[in-house]
Amino acid sequence: MTPPHTSSLELAVIGNSRIGALIDTRGDVVWMCVPRFDGDPVFCALLDGVEAARGRFAIDIENCAAVEQDYLRNTPILRTVKRDGAGNAIEILDFAPRFYQYGRIFAPVSLVRIVRPLTGRPRIRVHFDPRCDYGAGQPQITWGSHHIRAQLPDYPMRLTTDASISAVVERRFFILEREASFIFGPDETLSQSPSEAGRHLLAETTAYWHRWVRNLAVPFEWQAAVIRAAITLKLNAFEDSGAIIAAMTTSIPEAADTVRTWDYRYCWLRDAYFVVNALNRLGATSSMERYLHYLENIVAEAGSEQLQPCYAINGTAFLEELNMPGLAGYRGMGPVRHGNLAYLQTQHDVYGSVIVGVTHAFFDERLGRMGDEALFRQLEKLGHQAFANHDQPDAGIWEFRGRQSVHTFSSMMCWAACDRLARIAARLHLPDRQHFWAERAAHIHAVICARAWSDAIGGFSAVFDGDIVDASLLLMGELDFLPPDDPRLRATIEMIERHLRRGDFLLRYAEPDDFGRPEVAFLVCSFWLVQALARIGEPDRARAHFETLLACRNRFGLLSEDIDFDTHELWGNFPQTYSMVGIVMCAMRLSRRWDDAF
Repeated sequence: MTPPHTSSLELAVIGNSRIGALIDTRGDVVWMCVPRFDGDPVFCALLDGVEAARGRFAIDIENCAAVEQDYLRNTPILRTVKRDGAGNAIEILDFAPRFYQYGRIFAPVSLVRIVRPLTGRPRIRVHFDPRCDYGAGQPQITWGSHHIRAQLPDYPMRLTTDASISAVVERRFFILEREASFIFGPDETLSQSPSEAGRHLLAETTAYWHRWVRNLAVPFEWQAAVIRAAITLKLNAFEDSGAIIAAMTTSIPEAADTVRTWDYRYCWLRDAYFVVNALNRLGATSSMERYLHYLENIVAEAGSEQLQPCYAINGTAFLEELNMPGLAGYRGMGPVRHGNLAYLQTQHDVYGSVIVGVTHAFFDERLGRMGDEALFRQLEKLGHQAFANHDQPDAGIWEFRGRQSVHTFSSMMCWAACDRLARIAARLHLPDRQHFWAERAAHIHAVICARAWSDAIGGFSAVFDGDIVDASLLLMGELDFLPPDDPRLRATIEMIERHLRRGDFLLRYAEPDDFGRPEVAFLVCSFWLVQALARIGEPDRARAHFETLLACRNRFGLLSEDIDFDTHELWGNFPQTYSMVGIVMCAMRLSRRWDDAF
């Protein structure tokens, strides 16, 4: 008997940098938003409560006895093999098309599922159950000779197939005699037969990803982990605008039975900086170029107004947060949210996030359009805001909703903004501006050292004139705020590990916040610890800790935002770009060199 559907984060991600879909260990599509990442989830079983039966796209083999899954090598194309108890088997290939066509990227709002008989005469059944209005509605379904139309309110979709339409509509088992393709996309007629179109899209998409991976500058060690992380980061970069989403999901709770459920399908300027930095180091410069264009539009639109910490993927500033009662939530743990009130917060680290991210444009000769004095002058406006706000209270990196303080990390990012402007000015041979920004960076540095150091905790505090421990200060070395041999850096790292480590992982902070005490580890903090240990000359400890973190990935090599200290169960939105960046950056820091490996 088939067990009931139960949500977990043992999920694979497929996508094409325009849409993404999550597929569970049965091979069912359980999450997919259209017409873009932050759209209405047409498949939403992931957030449909305990049974999670509605809003899925399943292709089942009768009397299923075993399921095997893996990605096709160096692609986001998922292969699922299902076997029954009588020796029959099918193969399902799932992907979203992406390749070059007519001199540009072809990445439609489409999901392709190719089903092939492998052995025997398998009987399959298709369960096609699209939803709308965040699970509250069911679109009108009509069909023709080779397609099923789902009349979604804002974006009509069509499932085109060469399988029996009546069998699909009636959800009846039928013998799969030959390959069948299911192409779910805009309500348009295909110019080819579904199977011909499916094979063409598969071949072109496979070739695209193989070329993309071949151009990556991967480290010698942990190559498979880095490649999977890089592909996943690429999938989270929105092709149309250049924005980078924090995760593809909304409202996966940070821990069991908590109301910490947030919508992460937007672009946080801080998170995006980490992503473009990682991809750029791997040689994937195109994502950074598009993100820089997105940033320029954000900055131009903001004018003299304060930058928000996050924006919609089209650059819109308004992200009203609403509860969506049509979905019960992950394992019934609501609320399910659409939008995020973080856009209203004051977070002064955004100025550093933007300027540090854009700094690449002035130094990377690979870019098609490098930074110039005009861009520098635009960034100076942000630098002035960074300097003005470096000692002012804000919500901080962890986005406290109920209080504000002068957060050391925010101040440090304001320092980074001024420091990078001085470096850019030197690059552009503008000595007066170099001196101007170097002086401001030195001032902020002195303020932080005077007001954030705490003898009581033996390291830098999370807030000025306080004694609160915060894992974000592990980045002091990565940002070059302190050199590796500075005893204050080592003391701060040791202090953070002493106070925040729980087993193999780190808390963000240990003090209660607006919703109580944190119950799980924030994965990226553990990756920051690996980088910090390597920076202060403890590579053996760093490598051991990194291997422990790699073992926490799900079966598809992916990570979410949070992890349970004891069970190692993944929690939080998925796949989390912060966590996947950690894999890339730690591997690049710790790996042996290629020329030392043989």
